[in-house]
Order: sequence, then structure tokens, then C-alpha cells
Amino acid sequence: MIFITLLKWKQAPKKEMIEQSTKRLEELAKQGIKMNIYWTLGRYDGVTIIDAPTEKDAMKPLLFFQDIVATETMVAVPRAEAIKLL
Repeated sequence: MIFITLLKWKQAPKKEMIEQSTKRLEELAKQGIKMNIYWTLGRYDGVTIIDAPTEKDAMKPLLFFQDIVATETMVAVPRAEAIKLL
């Protein structure tokens, strides 16, 4: 399943926060949870694309980051699969 999460910093990012986040992302990858993070300009500070087997697995990384970012998550359905629903 694919999840798109919009992020807003709760506090200014610090180098040690980034280092901890990098380690956590490596741990998640070993568990089969892929998380790509993009920093953005505009209304949101970042966007993540999470590829995880279940909703619970997608929540794992978000819970880890809850002290530093506010999130809004959406489930993404690939276009080809969505068309089949029509």
C-alpha cells in the first residue's frame, strides 16, 4: 500500500534530529517499510511517500516522528487500479 503524508515542522529542524531520523529510516527499510522524504517549499515543509504492507506498518514511522512534525496522511491508489473501480 502507498501512503502520502504531508508534513509541517513543529520546531526548527536540528542536525541531531536529522541524524536520528536517518537511523530510523534505515531500521524501517530492514522491516520492509520504504519511506521517501522530500522537503518542500510552500504550505507544507515536506512530503513523504511510504510503501508499507499495511496501515499499521505505515503508522510506525509516523509515530516515531510525532514530536517533530505534524502530519496529514492519505492512502494513494495507483491510477490503473482506480480505473478498474469505475
